[in-house]
Amino acid sequence: MTAPILIFGGSGGVGAALASRLLVRGLPIHIAARDPERLAQCSAKLGGCRYTVCDAADEASLANAVAEASASGGGLSGLAWCVGSIVLKPLKRATADDFLAAFRLNVVGAALAIQAAEQALRLARGSVVLFSSVAAGSGFPNHPVIAAAKGAVEALTRSLAADLAPEVRVNCIAPSLVRTPLAAALTSSEQMAKSIAALHPLPRLGEADDIAAAAAFFLTGDSDWITGQVLSVDGGRGTVRTKG
Repeated sequence: MTAPILIFGGSGGVGAALASRLLVRGLPIHIAARDPERLAQCSAKLGGCRYTVCDAADEASLANAVAEASASGGGLSGLAWCVGSIVLKPLKRATADDFLAAFRLNVVGAALAIQAAEQALRLARGSVVLFSSVAAGSGFPNHPVIAAAKGAVEALTRSLAADLAPEVRVNCIAPSLVRTPLAAALTSSEQMAKSIAALHPLPRLGEADDIAAAAAFFLTGDSDWITGQVLSVDGGRGTVRTKG
């Protein structure tokens, strides 16, 4: 039997879409998130998949989620860190706490989760997927906090790919703006959403399943000879200029 795939942040947005995609392929999953009620609801929608209540900011909680997900003894065939934040403000308004909190959640949390899961991932020759942002590779105003954290995620991806090879592959996805609960402040206004969509050569916002499709690719044997890569799933925004 295939070892499970552990999805942190699996109760909504990209994490839930990823869980659904993997289940369709017949792969076992284990989801972890902070809100017990949302987790239970998501598990029910996914046919009763296993789950663990987990605080992404707590090292012991992360280790417990890994232990529960890998309790069968066969290791973990994958780990996805679908946990993140969007902090948009100019540098003059950013505080030290803004930078530290973004780094703690996006980078340190991911690193500690993978550290806890290393032996289980090695046992099953697993794959890890992390999430960056188009803003890490492109200079956007009001993005210094989150761009700095996501740039560190990309560096972490390459470093861990080296550390954990050859048993474990580590890759990263860099999306543009996606319609998820996390981005609701930017997408709930249809006028704002249309304005941002028009900045993309493929002029629409991303959907959770756009990102989940790429993550599912990295978590399966379809990408068996790929590691240390950052894949842009951004409607072309990071590299292609619009005609207007």
